[in-house]
Amino acid sequence: MENGLRRNVKRSNKKIAMKVINLGAENSIFNQFISEIRNVEVQNDKMRFRRNCERMGEIFAYEISKTFEYSKKEITTPLGVAEIKLSSETPVLTTILRAGLPLHLGLLNYFDDAENAFISAYRKHHKDGTFDIEAEYLASPNIDDKTVILSDPMLASGASMVVTYKSLLQKGKPKKLHVVVLIASVEGLEYVKRKLPEGTTIWVGAIDDELTAQSYIVPGLGDAGDLAFGSKE
Repeated sequence: MENGLRRNVKRSNKKIAMKVINLGAENSIFNQFISEIRNVEVQNDKMRFRRNCERMGEIFAYEISKTFEYSKKEITTPLGVAEIKLSSETPVLTTILRAGLPLHLGLLNYFDDAENAFISAYRKHHKDGTFDIEAEYLASPNIDDKTVILSDPMLASGASMVVTYKSLLQKGKPKKLHVVVLIASVEGLEYVKRKLPEGTTIWVGAIDDELTAQSYIVPGLGDAGDLAFGSKE
């Protein structure tokens, strides 16, 4: 009895691994969209940039949907009854304003009955050249025991993603967390792996090796918010 109890304690303390799934590592039409948002000759077409982000959001949504729980449902057709496996999970789609909006829309196109949350986060610069990430505005439903999909086009240092997640905890603790980014740095990925909860799944479109002292990804794509919506003062 005692040995069995020890085995159960061991199992309960076992950490749940964090997954990183790189869709860009596979050969698919997804890479065409990644190439266009990076390409200096294409990316300045704002409408095309936004639409490419949206289309990649749709592909991410399709892939994430495969991780949901499904059960058999009977659907009545004009000629009979069909048995189909459907999911009852309704995720909470969360994004960081403003750059995340096109990617968020792509996710929402597929999870059309999802709840939604929006957070504003910005860099507060200091005279010594350093900066902190400040989260100001939060509009969110209760997320307790729900599946949360947190999206932002770029995962540079990872600080914005972590601050955003911590802000969300004001609204409860999610059952499952998915992070969706178009381009991530290696350093940013390692940071969020340390800071986000066990069992998180990170979905990326591409992973770049270099991060500058100003926390810009190289080769990256530039400023996703400016490319989508125009420059800001």
